[in-house]
Amino acid sequence: MRYLTFALTKGRLAQQTMALLEQMGISCEEMKDKSTRKLIFTNEEYGLRFFLAKGPDVPTYVEYGAADIGIVGKDTILEENRKIYEVLDLGYGKCRMCICGPESARAYLQQNQQIRVATKYPNIAKDYFYNTRNQNVELIKLNGSIELAPIVGLSEVIMDIVETGSTLRENGLTVLEEVCPLSARMVVNPVSMKMDNARITELIHQMKTLLQQN
Repeated sequence: MRYLTFALTKGRLAQQTMALLEQMGISCEEMKDKSTRKLIFTNEEYGLRFFLAKGPDVPTYVEYGAADIGIVGKDTILEENRKIYEVLDLGYGKCRMCICGPESARAYLQQNQQIRVATKYPNIAKDYFYNTRNQNVELIKLNGSIELAPIVGLSEVIMDIVETGSTLRENGLTVLEEVCPLSARMVVNPVSMKMDNARITELIHQMKTLLQQN
């Protein structure tokens, strides 16, 4: 039996996924060792392999078949736009993609003015502004502290993930529009889905059943 390989997004998503798998009786003790230098972890009993990756890399590993299954946020799936199947909404890691800025920036959106938008997600922003809003914008790609952009005058608004909104409020910003809800998703490589259909379908079914009970 060949291994089924999981690419897990490092951090909370990986921990929540492993906790879910443990409820199904699938554990991986060596992953719990905080001092380990190992990169790949195996569960011999079920023929599973796990490795941790940065969010944006997970869809790439899955598209190219280096991983059969990936656990990743919906934001990353939309941004990376890889040839993969999205098979299950895991329901955790809930947040939303929003357009945010000072209250005064609301008028720019209402009047469809040409504005600058700072974001970590240029592809999602492009699709939203050009195809959904039909608004011409200049996109500015940033990698960290997006909230800073409108405060220092780099952009009129930002597009970013909002969980509680407390960082926005502390910096005098507010949610101006909601783009889409986000959560953790399970994605599968199309070839793996054909080759290992029975095993993968059974995994999806078991996870879905557990999520409905939780």
